[in-house]
Amino acid sequence: MEIPKYSPLLIKLLQSIIYDDDKAVWNDVIAFQQQIRSYFSVMGIELILNEQEGFAYLSQPDNVEGEAVQTPRLVRRMPISYEVTLLCVVLREALEEFDIKNTDARKLFLTSKEIKDRIELFFGDKSDKVKLLERLDAYINTAVSLGFLKEIDVRSHDTQNKTYEARRVLKSKINNEKLEEIRAKMQ
Repeated sequence: MEIPKYSPLLIKLLQSIIYDDDKAVWNDVIAFQQQIRSYFSVMGIELILNEQEGFAYLSQPDNVEGEAVQTPRLVRRMPISYEVTLLCVVLREALEEFDIKNTDARKLFLTSKEIKDRIELFFGDKSDKVKLLERLDAYINTAVSLGFLKEIDVRSHDTQNKTYEARRVLKSKINNEKLEEIRAKMQ
């Protein structure tokens, strides 16, 4: 049996989001996108590929009641806490502001302190600042593990000065409609 050249891409897409940082993998996703779409469409899974923003991931639409075939979920949904959702909304808004101000640059870099300054406003109890900052570090780490933030300088041990890239996939995962829905729930 001959394994297709794009098989490793299928596995990588099942594991996580693919970004254009890894040029070889990214170019293969672009080149084999039709084969990837065909392969996953049989299972009711869609390839979300945004060449302009530089990311690709898999999405499985919800089953619609009354459909002849109800498929079980293969692409898992990961529920995230209110605080991490809030962080994602803040990052999404930061990307929006960045895009309005910068027409040339594509990547938004934020330090840990800048992220904390943006989200800290939403936490009422600031009496124990040390505990709050530790929790904010945990939320940032969760956003990194979900692929919404990318730690840039992993050698830095100074948590205040760590630099992160806000990943553009946030704009896809939290589109304008979803952003307004989340904002309404948070109020």
